[in-house]
Amino acid sequence: QVQLVESGGGSVQAGGSLRLSCVASRYTNCIGWFRQAPGKEREGVAGIWRNTDATWYADSVSGRFTISQDNPKNTVYLQMDSLKPEDTAMYYCAAAFFTDACATMSQGKNLFGYWGQGTQVTVSA
Repeated sequence: QVQLVESGGGSVQAGGSLRLSCVASRYTNCIGWFRQAPGKEREGVAGIWRNTDATWYADSVSGRFTISQDNPKNTVYLQMDSLKPEDTAMYYCAAAFFTDACATMSQGKNLFGYWGQGTQVTVSA
């Protein structure tokens, strides 16, 4: 079992920044960040292969969001800059032991077995 706890959400104006944190109870090879806005499907926004530090970003956030990790703290961060109103959503981190979970995020697949409770991000115009 893996427990995940997200934090760092809040309300900001467009153009602002937030940093989300995801603390995991144990190491897993892949951590992903997803978001879900009201009335929309959940979508993957970023993933990190923890053994290589390789990353993946959705086109909608590439160049604005940065995923990173602090291994001693077993924490993964999502730095969100130049936020837009369309970034408003509940953000979730998810963990998987196998790296295919990260590799298939770009295909819209969700192979993650462990999820946090989510943290709300609201961006006003």
